[in-house]
Amino acid sequence: MYKVLMIEDDAMIGDMVTMYLREEGFQVIRESNGRRGVAAIPAFDPDLILLDWMLPDMDGLAICRQVRETSSVPIMIISMKNKVVERVTALGAGADDFMCKPFSMHELIARAHALIRRAQMYQTAKQATDLPKKSRQEEAKMGARSTVLEAAPETNHKISLDTHTRSMSVHGVIVETTYSEFEIMKCFLGNPGRVYSREDLLQTVRGFDSFVTDRAIDVHIANLRKKIEDNPKEPKWILTVWGVGYKFVRM
Repeated sequence: MYKVLMIEDDAMIGDMVTMYLREEGFQVIRESNGRRGVAAIPAFDPDLILLDWMLPDMDGLAICRQVRETSSVPIMIISMKNKVVERVTALGAGADDFMCKPFSMHELIARAHALIRRAQMYQTAKQATDLPKKSRQEEAKMGARSTVLEAAPETNHKISLDTHTRSMSVHGVIVETTYSEFEIMKCFLGNPGRVYSREDLLQTVRGFDSFVTDRAIDVHIANLRKKIEDNPKEPKWILTVWGVGYKFVRM
């Protein structure tokens, strides 16, 4: 049974969503303010957090950033705000999805399952990378088919992307990525030097980000630079091609 923590001060919406989720087999607890919601996370250990943007005591995005400091639990922002810039702001704060009020309960359930499924895929990939490496002979016997893309393999600043376990490492250290960030990096490492327009990258991630936009692509790139660049403000790997898009350069 999946566990959902809902942080929502509107009693009508909170009760309705809680009832519907429970009917669908979820274990749900609801907190009506931010502080109680944050305090409930360690003990409840939710598989998904539904987070209202505007709470009486805390800003929802501030909560999102706070949670992201210690946890990768999927977070869906629920809000009356519906402008693209607001959705992009939520994405930049660490949210995984965004639902505008009013919303369809059927769509909410579908997105909840998708977010949890995606999180489980990453957990499985992380566990796989933590296992001791088998010998090449053992891998051959097991028919292993792990495809690894690398940049600068002969240097200390190596970027490695394992498409089998869906994991990325920088300097040999596993770096967490969102599903869309991983797909973008797969394009970059698979085709170094190629210039990708924002539309190219939109087509790559569309279907994984439910509110992906041109601006969201820029946010994904900014987040990737923070994860792989020594100085994100002066990128060496992911370069901006002004008026077109982005390209990845092998050093």
